[in-house]
Amino acid sequence: MGFAQLVIGPAGSGKSTYCSTLYDHCQTVGRTIHIVNLDPAAEHFNYPVDMDIRELISLDDVMEEIGLGPNGGLIYCMEHLEDSLDDWFDEQLENYLDDDYIVFDCPGQIELFTHVPVLRNFVEHLKRKNFNICAVYLLDSQFVSDVTKYISGCMASLSAMIQLELPHINILSKMDLVSNKKDIEEYLDPNAQVLLSQLNREMAPRFGKLNKCLAELVDDYSMVNFIPLDLRKESSIQYVLSYIDHCIQYGEDADVKVRDFDPPEDED
Repeated sequence: MGFAQLVIGPAGSGKSTYCSTLYDHCQTVGRTIHIVNLDPAAEHFNYPVDMDIRELISLDDVMEEIGLGPNGGLIYCMEHLEDSLDDWFDEQLENYLDDDYIVFDCPGQIELFTHVPVLRNFVEHLKRKNFNICAVYLLDSQFVSDVTKYISGCMASLSAMIQLELPHINILSKMDLVSNKKDIEEYLDPNAQVLLSQLNREMAPRFGKLNKCLAELVDDYSMVNFIPLDLRKESSIQYVLSYIDHCIQYGEDADVKVRDFDPPEDED
């Protein structure tokens, strides 16, 4: 059985920085993870890339040879990956052991994890390969500075959650850049009535029924909550990693190690 994180989120939310910091943290604590680049437009990495979609196809080549724009070209690249799952991708997976831990660094094009089926089919392929997978959705903490932006982020996260049908963890990234963390704390575990009151203050009266439905939706899907991540703090990184490990049952089959204890000998 393999273990995997599917790191998704809007462009600029800090996915690659998260992967790099996670790799460094695991190196520090003596743990091995493998990071895979699934972004055909990526150029620079701060972590060693174990598998790279650009060896199969790159966005620059698609734009030059087929004449597609950046968005259409990215979709084309990901669909080509989907078509290559049974050959190129499976050949790459042969390099890993059954219990290896893989982190997939995904592109930031939101269509890929909200309504285009490419990533969902990719996930289903990994499941058939006996992987336990968790979707890790990153959202820039500065994006949730007010209630309307928070609701927007929740809807995008919920769409990805429903599309991928995976254990799903939402992370507020870039917490180290937030000057006043109290502005964000109320959105970590939101109350529907408070959200509704804030929405009604921010928006015109004609949106009252819509606001009520949105607040109730967030409340009904209580899974849509966020874990703050401050990459400056090892404790914050370890907390997020432990949370994800629990979701994918990583380490549950490990043998429990008990230190031998010999009582001190009686002195004469």
